[in-house]
Amino acid sequence: MKGIFPIEKFRELQTPFYYYDTKVLRDTLACINKESQRYPNFHVHYAVKANANPKVLTIIRESGMGADCVSGGEVRAAIKSGFPADKVVFAGVGKSDWEINLALDYGIFCFNVESVPELEVINELAAAKGKVAHVAFRINPNVGAHTHANITTGLAENKFGISMQDMDHVIDLALELKNVKFIGLHFHIGSQILDMSDFVALCNRINELQERLYARRIIVEHINVGGGLGIDYSHPNRQPIPDFRHYFETYAEHLKLRPSQTLHFELGRAVVGQCGSLITRALYVKQGTNKKFAILDAGMTDLIRPALYQAFHKIENITSDEAVEAYDVVGPICESSDVFGKAIDLNQVKRGDLLALRSAGAYGEIMLLATIAANCPKDILRMN
Repeated sequence: MKGIFPIEKFRELQTPFYYYDTKVLRDTLACINKESQRYPNFHVHYAVKANANPKVLTIIRESGMGADCVSGGEVRAAIKSGFPADKVVFAGVGKSDWEINLALDYGIFCFNVESVPELEVINELAAAKGKVAHVAFRINPNVGAHTHANITTGLAENKFGISMQDMDHVIDLALELKNVKFIGLHFHIGSQILDMSDFVALCNRINELQERLYARRIIVEHINVGGGLGIDYSHPNRQPIPDFRHYFETYAEHLKLRPSQTLHFELGRAVVGQCGSLITRALYVKQGTNKKFAILDAGMTDLIRPALYQAFHKIENITSDEAVEAYDVVGPICESSDVFGKAIDLNQVKRGDLLALRSAGAYGEIMLLATIAANCPKDILRMN
């Protein structure tokens, strides 16, 4: 639907670039607040790893959400964007000392801890500062999810979390340490989940673990179920906002919370996925032996999901009303995986046309920045 884009403005800009529809973002946030606030003990944190664009973060912070971070840089970005420290949680399987110290200095709400060695390091660093760090334990529930294998996180074979068998031992250890306070359990089974039965399975597993703890007279203050709710990549115009009502209802109906417990969510893709598009220009149209190629100035370095996950993004020629033709839509990078889609039906493409890769608000721009950071000397990053 070409009318949703300010095309004349786009023509003046150098491509490729990310475009964020702030109305879609604000409408999504309003829906999340409306549906989650039906349950007073529900609290939503935005998963900053999905998109850390400062303007996007500011709009999300204005909605009242907390922030879920997986790096020191994300913690800093959240605080800089105005998220209150007591609404910031810090997850991630590989927290470095400087990141832990940064979070301790800010006085964040909670560390989601993924191993005994990490717990011991947090206790040691907190002791050096004369502080007590609040911790929740990420438990690997061995629950599968109907999603791509690379974005499942809740199976025993995944690197994430503490096994169910070790849960009691880790809790006992935390209760002995003087500079950590055990306040909750954390779970996350994967991303881009559209089948609510996956979340029902997680609820059932949490209920089992809660009963196990209750037998020991342990009732944790907070349960954190992560995020994982997917978006409709095929129909971004028809369904710009995910079904948050059904999502929150699933947990309300199937998770047996104690009266004093709060339930925390860490939604990322579902918040920002549909508001973003990668705008790119056609450099050439090449007739191959058996197919046509639309060669764009954006490549896998700008949006890596199709190359990494074979992910689908709806592609539209937003400057053409000509008859539809089939194209392999590719980037300029010397790599055979630099392909956005094969046999894609587009209005006839010519040199200079603008194309939109839709539903790119999550794990698009942020993955580009992560690639730059990974390949840039750290002294240069500090200078900039």
